[in-house]
Amino acid sequence: MISYKTDLIFDLPQTGGNRTYFDHERLSSNIEGWYDKALLREEKLDFPDLSEIQVVRHYTNLSTKNFGVENGPYPLGSCTMKYNPKVNEDIVANPAFARLHPLQPDETVQGTLKMLHLHEQQLCAITGMDAFTFQPAAGAHGELTGVMLIAAYHRDRHDDKRQVMLVPDSAHGTNPASAAMAGFVVREVKSTAAGTVDMEDLKSKLGDDVAGMMLTNPNTMGRFETDIKEICDLVHEAGGLMYYDGANFNAILLHVRPGDMGFDCVHLNVHKTFSTPHGGGGPGAGPVGCKDFLACYLPKPVLQEKDGVYSWDYDRPKSIGRMRSYNGSTAVLLRSCAYILAMGAEGLYDASEAAVANANYIFTKVKDHFDHPEGKPMHEFIIAGTRQKDEYGVSTLDMAKGLIENGVHPPTVYFPLIVHEAMMVEPTDTETREGLDQLVEAFINVAEEAKENPEKLLEAPHNTPVRRPDEVKAAKELDLKA
Repeated sequence: MISYKTDLIFDLPQTGGNRTYFDHERLSSNIEGWYDKALLREEKLDFPDLSEIQVVRHYTNLSTKNFGVENGPYPLGSCTMKYNPKVNEDIVANPAFARLHPLQPDETVQGTLKMLHLHEQQLCAITGMDAFTFQPAAGAHGELTGVMLIAAYHRDRHDDKRQVMLVPDSAHGTNPASAAMAGFVVREVKSTAAGTVDMEDLKSKLGDDVAGMMLTNPNTMGRFETDIKEICDLVHEAGGLMYYDGANFNAILLHVRPGDMGFDCVHLNVHKTFSTPHGGGGPGAGPVGCKDFLACYLPKPVLQEKDGVYSWDYDRPKSIGRMRSYNGSTAVLLRSCAYILAMGAEGLYDASEAAVANANYIFTKVKDHFDHPEGKPMHEFIIAGTRQKDEYGVSTLDMAKGLIENGVHPPTVYFPLIVHEAMMVEPTDTETREGLDQLVEAFINVAEEAKENPEKLLEAPHNTPVRRPDEVKAAKELDLKA
């Protein structure tokens, strides 16, 4: 059996293997002839003294410790960890795209600008918006951009009293954070027992100080807001605008469009819906679309086309300005554009059908083993570990650790906040039937184990490089070498 233990590279036997390739003394004497001695360090760099095969084995072994969607089921609710088609990676690796520089003159990158223009048309058609910007670097950055458009709209109309942004209590945590960063006061709207917007509470929160409302549909409970038309009408009648958080857009692709529901602007997480790699702190993209009346406020420059020639328009006096350097993560957007072209309208429609079907398949098989909110889910569902905690002392976190031992990645836990001991499960449209059955078996296993052998779950996981750290200490006292 392969050991999970992996030493630090400095802890490996220092064999002196790198001397096969580098004569340090000879190199040092030569360097002194190339550079002024004042520029040279006084002490040697602390490099490990290893052979090439030691280094290759070390990093190959490290890579096997990671878990991703290519290893097994990854039901991270609300994050939509879809499989990324490898053909898109081949396209992005094409030197015609990969070797471009963002400061090249427009006339030398017409092909890339044409792709971005096409992608804007795609997203407008899919969302029901009239214009898009590709500047935002990720979903939360897109949220900030969208609410800044709303702020600019009210400011331009001298409606300065509108300082409140409505946000449901089930929203992603980035929603109130983005609204606050844009200068709004956040006013929370309660949810019903089914997880949808409480219409009476919404009505009580409306007034002439409301700038808009941020809403995800389907929401973070995996429920479609059946009163969405009335919600949009009420906010509009109060003088506010509607912002669509596109985190769960994968569930409704080509079935219904935010623009047709009544939303005025939208951000899309292309890594969630259009199968680009999940950023993880790296390059990402969160395109923001809007209706015509908000387009004048979009970040500048804006891509324009005239007689088949593409260029950037900087003459935008009402623009909110730049949201980042240059004009977006082109390599990420190329992937999402390619995905849409490959799938076509029929394929995107089928993707959302599969996302909803897969979630309901799992939910139907595991729901009797857990507590759960009332109602039928869409692309993701909530189950709760309240029964296990109350009866056996096993928390949702304990069961999440136990799922690791069953060969699957744990779901999102303790979110949404309005459900105690929540587990948010989203298998996505790209999961296989075998993967779905593996997830079902894993959830049932931990539910049974909580009942029959709770002590084992309380100490899970048992066979991982890091077992159960002190999570509070880990957050407050980072040790990136351990």
